[in-house]
Amino acid sequence: MARLKTIWPALVAFGVATAYALWRMSAGGWDPMVLAELGSRYAQGDPDGSEGYDGQFAYYIAVDPDPHSVVERLDVPAYRYQRILYPILARSLVGGEANGIPWALLVVNLAAHAIGTWAVVQLLAERRLWRGYGLIYGLWVGLIAGVGLQMHEPLAYALIAVGWLLRCRGRRLLGAIFLGLALFSKETSLPFWGAALLADLLDKDNSGSIAGLAASGLAFAGWQVWLWRVFGSPGLGSGGAMATSFEWIPFMGLWRIGQVNMMVLGLFAVVFGPTVVLPAIWGVVAGWQTIRQSWRQAEPWALLFNSLLIVFLPFSTFREPLSLLRFSTGLVLAVVFFAASRGQKKTLNYGLFWIPLLVILLNR
Repeated sequence: MARLKTIWPALVAFGVATAYALWRMSAGGWDPMVLAELGSRYAQGDPDGSEGYDGQFAYYIAVDPDPHSVVERLDVPAYRYQRILYPILARSLVGGEANGIPWALLVVNLAAHAIGTWAVVQLLAERRLWRGYGLIYGLWVGLIAGVGLQMHEPLAYALIAVGWLLRCRGRRLLGAIFLGLALFSKETSLPFWGAALLADLLDKDNSGSIAGLAASGLAFAGWQVWLWRVFGSPGLGSGGAMATSFEWIPFMGLWRIGQVNMMVLGLFAVVFGPTVVLPAIWGVVAGWQTIRQSWRQAEPWALLFNSLLIVFLPFSTFREPLSLLRFSTGLVLAVVFFAASRGQKKTLNYGLFWIPLLVILLNR
């Protein structure tokens, strides 16, 4: 019973993620292939076919990791292929057996999400905070969607959560390894890696961690060079096909929606104003104010970096609700890290209001 009290938020997160995946599978004859939402444009090479969704690219890479043959099934090859860790883990789990890969992709994400939530819960407990606040992360719509759509977020942010927990426990070199692995799962891990490296450099007493973070950063840079040589461009970018660039004016990506349809802009403002825009503004202010007082903490840097990404997010991400929510996972996790590090129960209480956004998944 005592053990259950320490892990119950992870069990809840695992249960909800599993239920969402099963709900989606039930509409497709219980075939896990439906989770990836394959589009005929890439599955069959039909230029006029359906686009599908982003999870299909992880599936294609897992089935055939050869960059020269899988390139035809990727909309932006370098951008998709840079997220190599998730498909390779799934492929390894079933020994490359094609029929088992859809199941393996689901298992990897379910396990990752449970472990990531557990790590957040442990971090909160060590700060003598209510373990239930771990549901802010565990029931974040962007992560639950990631499990049910075979996306990279659950693994990437689980690695970050575990890495951060290890850092907080004084095992910074091992934490650096996990943060480095996260880079190869999804490039949106960079703000956390950068925050940890910058804080350690300013602290000057963490040479082992600095070496580990620097090595992982160099490995990721080398990976980008390799992608450039193979695919003709680095992987870092603002999105897949039809993606627009990051904006220079704050929240211009959101305002551009009004140029297309003012009613849609109004709806987005009502839904995402209080759940994404205002938290990002708060994150910039709170992060910078804390940094001015102490430059050596990684949490305010992580909050600032993730918040700024939302402020200058591309129109192509803002215009798609689910894409926006998936991208905002970094902001949510950074808020939890920051609030936990400073014992801000009020901020964590507000964070619980993110959970009702799960209702958006009913339309998927």
